[in-house]
Amino acid sequence: MRKVRLPPLGALRAFHALAEQLSFKRAAEVLGVSATAVSHQIKLLESVLECRVCERSAQGVSLTESGKLLYAGTQRAFSALEEATAQVLQTQQPPALTVTTTSNFLTHWLVPRLAEFKAECPTIDLRLHTSVERVDLSQRYVDVAIRYRETPESALHCTLLHADRFIVVASPALALQRPEDLCSVTLFHVENRHVPADEPSWANWKKRYGPQALNLQAGLTFSDETHALQAAVAGQGAVIASELLARDLLQRGVLTMPFDMSLSGANYYLVTTEENAQRQDITALREWLLRQMAGT
Repeated sequence: MRKVRLPPLGALRAFHALAEQLSFKRAAEVLGVSATAVSHQIKLLESVLECRVCERSAQGVSLTESGKLLYAGTQRAFSALEEATAQVLQTQQPPALTVTTTSNFLTHWLVPRLAEFKAECPTIDLRLHTSVERVDLSQRYVDVAIRYRETPESALHCTLLHADRFIVVASPALALQRPEDLCSVTLFHVENRHVPADEPSWANWKKRYGPQALNLQAGLTFSDETHALQAAVAGQGAVIASELLARDLLQRGVLTMPFDMSLSGANYYLVTTEENAQRQDITALREWLLRQMAGT
C-alpha cells in the first residue's frame, strides 16, 4: 500500500485551531499569528488534500464533511502529542514526594527541619499535605503518611519513628516548681485527642500525680495543640503537650518542663504501601526522619 503523504504540520495545526474556534480571527489569536496566516495555511491544506475542509458564510465558518473527518483525526493526534509532551517534561522534573501528616506535626516538627532535608536531598521535590482525616494511600495521590498511632497498620509498610510521651509545659515566667503550683495557673485543655486511648488529659494527670486540689473544670479549651502551645509560650497557662512537638520550644527556652513526670503517648510511624516502600525517594525520607528523630 502506498504511504499516505501527510499535510504539513503547520497547516494541520492551523486547521485544528480553526475547527475548534470556527473563526479565523479567534484561531489566529490562539496560534499567535494573523488571520491572513491562518487563511494561507488552510489554502495549503486544501491544495494538498485536493478538497475543501471548511466553508465561510455570513454566519461564520463551518466544516465540510471532509473537514469533520480531518478534525476527528487532529483531535486524537494533538491530544496524544500533548500527553506525550507532558510525560517527557515530567521526566525532566525532580521526583515529587507527597507527604501527608497532621498540621501540628508539620508546624512544630517538620517545617523547622525542611531546610536540612532539602540540603541532604536537593533533588527531591517534597510536597506537604495536611488532613485531620485518614488518607487512603492506595489512591496514589499521596505517597507516604506520618501517622500518630498506638500500633502499626498491618496492611501497610510501617516504620516506627518515635515513641512519644506527654509532659506539662509552661513559660519560665510562671516559675512552676511543684505539681501543687498548677492550682494557681490557668490549665489549657486540648480537644479531639483520640490517640492514645488513655487520653493525656488533666483528669488523668491528677489521677496519677495530683494535686488533689486541682480544679479540672477551670481553664481554657483549645481545638488543637498548636494554639495551646502558643498561649503557653505567651505565659498564659500550662498545657499537657507531646514532648516531641514541644521539644524545639523547650530547647529555645521559651517553654520549660517543670516536672519529670509524664503521661503515655502513642507512636509516630512513617506509613506507605508495600509497593512504594523501597522507592529511592521514600527510602531517603525514611532514613532522614530516623536520623532526625534519634537526634531529638
